[in-house]
Amino acid sequence: MGAAATRARPRGSGRGPASRGVSVPGLNVPDERPHHRGVASPLIVVEGFRKTYGDVVAVDGIDFTVAEGEIFGLLGPNGAGKTTTLECLEGLRFPTAGTLRVRGIDPSRDAGRLRDVIGVQLQTSSLPETMRVAEAMRFFSAYHAIAPRWDLLERLGLQSKLRAEYGTLSTGQQRRVALALAVAHDPPVVFLDEPTAGLDVGTRAELHALVGELRERGVALVLATHDMAEAEKLADRVAILLAGRIVASGSPRALTAAAADLTRVSVRSERQTLATGSERLPGVQRQLRKDGYEVYFTAAVGPTVAAVFRALEDADDPLVDLRVERPSLEERFLELTGRGGAA
Repeated sequence: MGAAATRARPRGSGRGPASRGVSVPGLNVPDERPHHRGVASPLIVVEGFRKTYGDVVAVDGIDFTVAEGEIFGLLGPNGAGKTTTLECLEGLRFPTAGTLRVRGIDPSRDAGRLRDVIGVQLQTSSLPETMRVAEAMRFFSAYHAIAPRWDLLERLGLQSKLRAEYGTLSTGQQRRVALALAVAHDPPVVFLDEPTAGLDVGTRAELHALVGELRERGVALVLATHDMAEAEKLADRVAILLAGRIVASGSPRALTAAAADLTRVSVRSERQTLATGSERLPGVQRQLRKDGYEVYFTAAVGPTVAAVFRALEDADDPLVDLRVERPSLEERFLELTGRGGAA
């Protein structure tokens, strides 16, 4: 099914995928986003999904959909139900109740058809350490009855590693191999579980670019991650899971706009003449000085910024830098989950 792991379902009787208009060779991006996005039926449908393990409720009646050409972020602390949800959508576990559909397929009843529809990059891969990169590509390509996708390995900078054993690769190289195997058969749906955990900045940026290109091709992607900045950057919509329930959902911008946290206005001027008292600036509820900036926490951004400009003009103090920063998705996540540390 495109999962770079050994826990894949037994092979069904279907052949390799026909062309679906989700072509990845070279990963060339069209000039415009496909106009069918947001019009076609959702590729993933989750309705009333519930999963229990004895008396333990892992997922407690959640609903969401994912359209083609959309990245959907599934966020939550450990134990929130993210991985359980992905595994049921991938056909690796069976739901206790509710409806799950992936491109019209019930994952719990028709794994043979599902394997050519989805690609899966697991949080940890289980390829044999002595398997060479070229062998892995041949193996997964044979599983899907397609020609080996050497172009993908080249696109991901792995052409010099074809003869290298998997266990000798760096973490970033292993993640790139896993992603190449997950999308080699051009699946219309891709599941990514913590795809960039432990990667260096350069490799992370490279994989982010690839994920964006897949979206432009019309692929529906589900991203489960602890990295709030990653979700805020990549996802069109997110759902925050807590104790098996969705406590908030929507676009990252909409979720951060609803945060109770105040907006930060950071100001640095040439002579730093801004008054230390916040009473002169409307809407400001808190103020501090940090790294040469006056930082105002305000509930009224427009009036605060206007007052800053007036104060600097009156003092004939040239503005050096001004930054207006909305609460981040991570701050909104911590607010909703009541956690005091990183997820």
